[in-house]
Amino acid sequence: MLPPQCRVISSCAVIRGEATKGTGTATSPVAQSQSPLGRVGVAAALEEAAAATTVANAEGRKGPTLWDEFSLRDRVALVSGANRGLGLEMALALIEAGARAVYCVDLPTKPGDEWVAVAEYGKRVMGTRGGRLEYVSADVRNQEAMWKVGEEIGNKEGRMDVCVAAAGILRSHTDCLEYPAEEFQEVMSVNTNGVLFTAQAAGRQMVRFGNQGSIILVASMSGSITNKDHAWVSYNTSKSAVLQMARSMACELGSKGIRVNTLSPGHIYTSMTAAYLDKEPHLLEKWSKLNPLGRIGRPDELRGVVTWLASDASTFCTGSDILVSGGHQSW
Repeated sequence: MLPPQCRVISSCAVIRGEATKGTGTATSPVAQSQSPLGRVGVAAALEEAAAATTVANAEGRKGPTLWDEFSLRDRVALVSGANRGLGLEMALALIEAGARAVYCVDLPTKPGDEWVAVAEYGKRVMGTRGGRLEYVSADVRNQEAMWKVGEEIGNKEGRMDVCVAAAGILRSHTDCLEYPAEEFQEVMSVNTNGVLFTAQAAGRQMVRFGNQGSIILVASMSGSITNKDHAWVSYNTSKSAVLQMARSMACELGSKGIRVNTLSPGHIYTSMTAAYLDKEPHLLEKWSKLNPLGRIGRPDELRGVVTWLASDASTFCTGSDILVSGGHQSW
């Protein structure tokens, strides 16, 4: 026999279903908050407990739901900057989470050896359960081209669910008072304009098919702090713009069920940061001491976060910046 409070909650669950069915709209806070997967977590446990009081045979009970909440089964994603580095790491994570297809957009005409090896690995590891990595050559700075990429993916797949705008560049130390206009514009064109055009390419398809979705813009801790002793005015400015871009888009697209968040990595050892660390090994120790964990991060340490943001496990998260920096900003 359920305690009285459980019986009351179960009654609310029944009322929620009737109200939603009768009006076609969310008529109460309870109805508004229903998971797209149905009842999960505590609600699922109470529903099963209520059913057990009237049904002697418990066969057919719902199993654990947490893995379903993180699952990207049959979903389609677009990831920019995914020929290598963080973009490729994130693309593979989405495949491992069950995505049907992840389209990796990058500038080279053909994918590199690293991408080919990862695509083959994905097929081998996931087998018949997994999707596929597709490579698309495109320039994120070209709005028309990016919109066309999104449209072609939509035409082929019939949906768009996830976007990760990860393409970005970092230029060498340059005094802010001497920074050349052309180089500043180049960084802004890729890191800010390119992020917008990528988000637009995917977001337009999400609206087209009405399947809602999650847009993840890769910013940086450098968008909200300044890297000590590094003259990166263009990079820092571009990433700060991405933070505000995501907040603005989140407010505009929330009514369409499209969530927009930023992911801000700290010092991560990638091919881009290697350009500095490999030439100036002393920087590794310096950067490592800048956070409480005493080390820089690995690309794979972003896999769980991007999967969470892409999945139904984060359906009430939008307009947020998720920092993965080893606590760099906690001092």
